[in-house]
Amino acid sequence: MIRWIRQQLGFDPPHQSDTRTVYIANKFPHHGHYIPQRFADNRIISSKYTVWNFVPKNLFEQFRRIANFYFLIIFLVQLMIDTPTSPITSGLPLFFVITVTAIKQGYEDWLRHNADNEVNGAPVFVVRSGSLVQTRSKNIRVGDIVRVAKDETFPADLVLLSSDRAEGTCHITTASLDGETNLKTHFAVPETAVSQTVSRLESIQAVVECQQPEADLYRYVGRITVDQQGEEIVRPLGPENLLLRGARLKNTKEIFGVAVYTGMESKMALNYKCKSQKRSAVEKSMNTFLIIYLGILLFEAILSTILKYAWQAETTWDEPFYNQKTDKERNSSQILKFISDFLAFLVLYNFIIPISLYVTVELQKFLGSFFIGWDLDLYHEESDQKAQVNTSDLNEELGQVEYVFTDKTGTLTENEMQFRECSINGIKYQEINGKLVPEGMTADTPDGPVPCLNKEEELFLKAVSLCHTVQISYDQTDAPGDPFSHANGFTPQMEYYASSPDEKALVEATKRMGVTFTKCSGETMEIKTFGKAEKYKLLHVLEFDANRRRMSVILQKPSGEKVLFTKGAESAILPYTTSGEIEKTRVHVDEFAMKGLRTLVVACRNFSADEYQEVDKRLHEARTALQQREERLAEVFNFIEKDLEVLGATGVEDKLQDKVQETIEALRLAGIKVWVLTGDKHETAVSVSLSCGHFHRTMNILELVQQKSDSECAEQLRMLARRIKEDHVIQHGLVVDGASLSLALREHEKLFMDVCKNCSAVLCCRMAPLQKAKVVRLLKTSPEKPITLAIGDGANDVSMIQEAHVGIGIMGKEGRQAVRNSDYAIARFRFLSKLLLVHGHFYYIRIATLVQYFFYKNVCFITPQFLYQFFCLFSQQTLYDSVYLTLYNICFTSLPILVYSLFEQLVHPHVLQSKPALYRDNSKNSLLSFKTFLYWTFLGFCHAFVFFFGSYILMGEDTTLMGNGQMFGNWTFGTLVFTVMVITVTLKLALETHFWTWMNHFVTWGSIAFYFIFSLFYGGIIWPFLHTQDMYFVFVQLLSSGSAWFAIIIMIITCLFPDVIKKVLFRHLHPTSTQKSQFIEANQGIGCVDSMCCFSEGQNSCTRMGRLVERMMGRCDPSRATRCELSLSSLCCKHISYKLEREEPAAPDD
Repeated sequence: MIRWIRQQLGFDPPHQSDTRTVYIANKFPHHGHYIPQRFADNRIISSKYTVWNFVPKNLFEQFRRIANFYFLIIFLVQLMIDTPTSPITSGLPLFFVITVTAIKQGYEDWLRHNADNEVNGAPVFVVRSGSLVQTRSKNIRVGDIVRVAKDETFPADLVLLSSDRAEGTCHITTASLDGETNLKTHFAVPETAVSQTVSRLESIQAVVECQQPEADLYRYVGRITVDQQGEEIVRPLGPENLLLRGARLKNTKEIFGVAVYTGMESKMALNYKCKSQKRSAVEKSMNTFLIIYLGILLFEAILSTILKYAWQAETTWDEPFYNQKTDKERNSSQILKFISDFLAFLVLYNFIIPISLYVTVELQKFLGSFFIGWDLDLYHEESDQKAQVNTSDLNEELGQVEYVFTDKTGTLTENEMQFRECSINGIKYQEINGKLVPEGMTADTPDGPVPCLNKEEELFLKAVSLCHTVQISYDQTDAPGDPFSHANGFTPQMEYYASSPDEKALVEATKRMGVTFTKCSGETMEIKTFGKAEKYKLLHVLEFDANRRRMSVILQKPSGEKVLFTKGAESAILPYTTSGEIEKTRVHVDEFAMKGLRTLVVACRNFSADEYQEVDKRLHEARTALQQREERLAEVFNFIEKDLEVLGATGVEDKLQDKVQETIEALRLAGIKVWVLTGDKHETAVSVSLSCGHFHRTMNILELVQQKSDSECAEQLRMLARRIKEDHVIQHGLVVDGASLSLALREHEKLFMDVCKNCSAVLCCRMAPLQKAKVVRLLKTSPEKPITLAIGDGANDVSMIQEAHVGIGIMGKEGRQAVRNSDYAIARFRFLSKLLLVHGHFYYIRIATLVQYFFYKNVCFITPQFLYQFFCLFSQQTLYDSVYLTLYNICFTSLPILVYSLFEQLVHPHVLQSKPALYRDNSKNSLLSFKTFLYWTFLGFCHAFVFFFGSYILMGEDTTLMGNGQMFGNWTFGTLVFTVMVITVTLKLALETHFWTWMNHFVTWGSIAFYFIFSLFYGGIIWPFLHTQDMYFVFVQLLSSGSAWFAIIIMIITCLFPDVIKKVLFRHLHPTSTQKSQFIEANQGIGCVDSMCCFSEGQNSCTRMGRLVERMMGRCDPSRATRCELSLSSLCCKHISYKLEREEPAAPDD
């Protein structure tokens, strides 16, 4: 019962040890002192709340917000002491905000509960009591043997015991986990692989020992001890033995596995992405302004309290004849009275803090984020992928970016590899018509005789076709006959799958040249050299990792010899070589890199019988270790991968994505500095940087590479700094490698930053993933605090994406880890231009105006209340009716600013893209600068003074403004102030609006009309449930006075006319770039045409488009109007926008 309560409250029992012991089929030992470990059940819980904790947990989270907590305190003060306003004035808006937020979060959580129930209730088969039993997924326990059939997903993390294949292998795809669609092969240990029936599985006596759950999808450390006839056999378990929950079984009829991690302890559940904790610059500014307004509130409350007691120092005002004090009041503590009065004034002025600001901002971000997904310009038709928003909290940050950090492979390039050249035994070769031809020679005709390979060429191609983790898939896996019966293995059914595009390109290249990888089953790899089959026994795979930067296989040749084939970066292979054409290969690798090719060096090592025995022993010990397995494996791998013989090198081309050069140039014109961070070698990275426009041919390229010591690095940095000052070159580019960067960041961070900031483009090559994040953090935390953006497509970019202010994932071919960990995801790098220059620009302008306007309208609202106290002896008499106090922010002024913040466009999107420099107008958070904030606050105070004293001048001397001699009272005075205020603040926003849609018109004029209708309705009826009705017939009486109408018009003009004059003068005398673009756009006159859905009878959309082209004749070539599309504005103002492509004119039809 206690455990159930702890689970309901969200607490999990802590693990008692660093490892877990799993008894297969839950066959626990029979000795009495064994205490079984407790494991989580197999329920997936993605929901945040339960029925029991929803109310307290949700309230706790909401009241952590300073504004909500502040209004709660005000509400409690109103309940405890006698205050001038009803507790409803604070309680109702607070209740509304809390309730709306709770309903929204509760509904979202209810949807998650439904999804969880569907997953947890899925049918599964487990082995229990010697038979196969169907149960629900949530009932699986750690230790259960689970059966999974073809194309089913794994319901828990399983260690593979056996499959329908004799060798105990199976193929899976992990697309739902990391996006990789290639088939991966997983293995069972030989001792359990033979148990392919339920009865044999039930008889297994085995124990799995492994690490406690962790989130890393690619790491698993464990071992299995199998008891066979009294003998214990220990086998290592690694990632290749673990079938992850969420992965899918492919090309295998069925498998059996034992559950080791279940429910929320499975790796999939541990990788659930939490909501980003990044905070935008706008949110930080908003909190700063909130604190300033809190200071204004405290100042007004303290001043009013002091003035009240100063006024009451005179006996006449302290106890007038009409308001005699009671004995209790005379004898009460002066300190308590002072505190009570201070709190009362605090309550009276508390609406200067806008409670609805946070709700409006959240709504604006949430609704505004849909526009990114709806934008057809961000849709990639080939892959059928649209832009994706993972967090809407950072929309406005897209308009403030100063530095872009981008990966190269898969981000700037397509990550589609094509084999181009190779070096074998010191000789360069090219592929021509599927044949390997030495450089300088020409190939024979394609149908000529089969070429004969020499010994070195054949060994190199065999090494390339065997040293990899490529999988083969067939369309007809269960068909009878030998699928490899055709010569050279060229069967239409065979297709290679690889997690690395490089490996796939290399294996396909060797296939074209005559050495075909045809089969990989268990411990056997098969190749065919011009039709002659050779079988190699796969002894060990030394997996690739980012630290070693190489991978190896140990094979047994058909002759029985043991050989190691290894491939990797030249910096990870050549230092460990002792024979072969080392220097020639190094030169060729540099030449390949200068051409922009991705390079790999291939080497081998032959083992004697004694050497292999030692290698096998060390590998077994390291792989069966439960503690520090990675460190021990790394040590053994270094022991094995030495004394290598160089066989050659490969050069693979990765072509650039479309419009990369134009995108980088647009970002540069927008004032954004682009840094490329890549793991490629120096020459390759520089070549690609030049081809994509990151480096210009005229740019002065500075280098900080191959630095060996701190002093050498410091001297080089000083020399570069001098060159930047002395060289009269407009632009500099800097190239840094990973090793030099480590030295620069260790002791000379400031000097390095000074050099980088004076360079318009920086290229960092040979970078490890953590180094990428370190560079981003370095810029992010520099004194200028620039806004950074990181963009990448692979798992090695995740740390950089998470470190930057804004992280963008590319939906590429390296899985979905970058996308899952990003704030936004796009399909191509070129989409970054519109995402920043258009969407970022719009989002920032909209939310900046929203924040400033909210504070402005609340200053307008509460300042007359403060001024009124000077005319009522600081008696805490409220100026407005309680209903007006409550509804001002909720109903009367909320919708116009929300609609403005969703649709406002200062200039057309096409103008923003064609003039990237407009992006600079809003840099450094300029619209939320302290100067702008002071302007809006000052404007609010000025308008408030006009509202109050304009009304006072009208009514101060003579309140008989009615034709029948009736007098106006204080409620009429307050209503007059409130009426002028509602109209003025609404019209002020109308003046700020540049892009009018039907929705803007509806909510702007509708809000004013709603205020009048509501006031007439509220004051025209006697409401029986109201304790007092001070407003009865007040509004009707006010509107029946011509003087009041005249005063309303005069005060509105007085407030807004100076604002109009200021706008006109500044627009003509000191226009911004944006205002100049507005002027040009207005003069051109063709921004919108009538909607295509509104043509008259007998017309169609082509007729309408034809008229548009005719009107444009003389201004642009009609042949360039290649596409027209509905813009977002057509949803709002029944307009369409035309789009002119900047490419060459369309070719005429044949």
